Amino acid sequence: QLVEAMKEVSGNNNIIVENVTGGSTGTGTNQVIDSEADGYTLLIAANNVMSVNPVMYRQNFDPAKDFSPITLLGTVPVVLVVNPSVPAKSLRELVSYAKAHPGTLNYASSGAGSPQHLSAELFKSVVGISMTHIPYKGAAPATADLLAGQVHVLFAPLNSVLPHIQAGKLRALALGSKDRSALLPGVPTIAESGYPSYESDIWVGLVAPAGTPAGVLQKINQDTRAVLTKPSVKKSLTEQGIEAKTSTPEEFRELAAQDL
Repeated sequence: QLVEAMKEVSGNNNIIVENVTGGSTGTGTNQVIDSEADGYTLLIAANNVMSVNPVMYRQNFDPAKDFSPITLLGTVPVVLVVNPSVPAKSLRELVSYAKAHPGTLNYASSGAGSPQHLSAELFKSVVGISMTHIPYKGAAPATADLLAGQVHVLFAPLNSVLPHIQAGKLRALALGSKDRSALLPGVPTIAESGYPSYESDIWVGLVAPAGTPAGVLQKINQDTRAVLTKPSVKKSLTEQGIEAKTSTPEEFRELAAQDL
């Protein structure tokens, strides 16, 4: 839907989405970096590409030097979910259970350095508990094993587990974001549950290869912002647990640098 709206706003019907996997997002990232800096090849980059991977992995690119930021696209809250077999109905109960049964709980992630992994490690540090990390090759198998009860806890992007929460297959205990989600109004944030220093969410932005002319970046920025303010697009994203947000190229660069 986002692409269709972009076609309408930009007047360009030749927009192609290419999903490139591999190398902890490095394969697709390098593909964009090596493209012509003419505004015709862009990358939808989450904060792991811009701010996490540079310090987690040896990689042959520097996001601060190899990209021209265009705009922030949106944010996704991280939600702490547990399998219903876990005897905890609140965050406080989960922490108490983990402290009373050290080493009992494990948590899944989509891999080392992923938002799920880092969100959980930050949580362990803030609340002072121990959980065993079970890394998977992607979010889908991690979620599948959580649903099956093979693992106990998962810090997940809200949009990826919302249907399971609504179906009662997973129990949401708290959100990592600053504010509650309208989709889960009864679920508190970790900060308001007694741990005010905790904050973890996922942001996604649009970037071009370094050296893309400023006028081109500005034009794409304006068109993208026009798309993200369309009621139909905002409604669709909100229903998926994604909050549409935009920025100037400079604001997006500062956000990535601050997170890094």
